[in-house]
Amino acid sequence: MADVINLEQALAAFTERWSPRIVARVNDYDVRIAHVEGEHLWHNHTDTDEFFLVLDGRFDIALRESDGSERSVSLGRGDVFVVPKGQYHRPSSPGASILMFEPTGTSSTGDETDIPDHVDSTTGHALA
Repeated sequence: MADVINLEQALAAFTERWSPRIVARVNDYDVRIAHVEGEHLWHNHTDTDEFFLVLDGRFDIALRESDGSERSVSLGRGDVFVVPKGQYHRPSSPGASILMFEPTGTSSTGDETDIPDHVDSTTGHALA
């Protein structure tokens, strides 16, 4: 039997930044939540799109286009954005809470191996 998950309570259960927690699974996908602040790192996901929903705060995503140019999108509460598979991107935020929807086993740092100390390279942690 499935349990009801309250997202406010789930977000209150941890404080780590850039360290997503899995709150549900839908078929072969994780529903993850995370607190974000500061800069993540440039990375891509070769085989999957990445879905973001901003629950609170502001969340920015820098995108590197195929011609090498860069653009940025700024998301506020309730905004949704999908980064297409294979597109390099760097999330950043002055402080926000987000929900992500991606295939189970997807790394939060994509194909990158040089990970800054403040970023948790994970396929998602269980919600305590």
